[in-house]
Amino acid sequence: MSDADDLAAFRAAVADVEPLPPDDRVQLARPRPATVRPPRPAEPSPKAAARDQQHAALPAHWSATGAARPLPADPDQRAFHVAMAGVQPIPSPNRVHLGGPLPPPRAQQSITDERAALHESLHGQIGLQDRLEGGDEANHLRHGLSVGVLRDLRRGRWVVQAELDLHGMNRDEARHQLATFLAECLHHGQRCVRVIHGKGHGSPQKLSILRQLVRGWLAQRQEILAYCQARPHDGGEGALIVLLRAAKK
Repeated sequence: MSDADDLAAFRAAVADVEPLPPDDRVQLARPRPATVRPPRPAEPSPKAAARDQQHAALPAHWSATGAARPLPADPDQRAFHVAMAGVQPIPSPNRVHLGGPLPPPRAQQSITDERAALHESLHGQIGLQDRLEGGDEANHLRHGLSVGVLRDLRRGRWVVQAELDLHGMNRDEARHQLATFLAECLHHGQRCVRVIHGKGHGSPQKLSILRQLVRGWLAQRQEILAYCQARPHDGGEGALIVLLRAAKK
């Protein structure tokens, strides 16, 4: 087929076709978007409405430091803060103390030794050496007790647990300090103590008035079982070793 025949066939095929506009473009209308309506809020229940009204009356939440801060937006957290509005934190430390203070610990062996020494003093045999001991030094034994109590006290079988020094005190001060000291020893369960009254070297005529007073005061007290002059290395004539009764339970 020749070029003339082709051209004639093409023209017959496009005889009804209109030419394009001069700008060689076709304007097409765009489709409009569908109208979307916003969702209607659900109507709150009467209970929720009352709660929201209550929350609206509380515009701020007070923190532990005392500063006001807005309530959280979450309904559950907001309800929790409102419920906890009047709650105070537990003071630190978070501990509960039950009962009174515990008594101070005491060595069980010391208690056993004291009981053994007291039993031997009350029921032990008195030998010739016991009768020769003592001499003219100061001593006192409560009526009704065995001489063995004073013997063991003089031999140092009781351990000295506390001491009181009355040097430089006048009559009233010494008597008050002695009474306070003995009361504290009874309270703490201390049985054997040493009372230092001095030898009187600084007193007129080298006589220790305080020594005589202390001996008389101790002999008059019901809690004193016995006392004797201290051994040389414990003070000798300037001190007394005193045995107290056991504390009442």
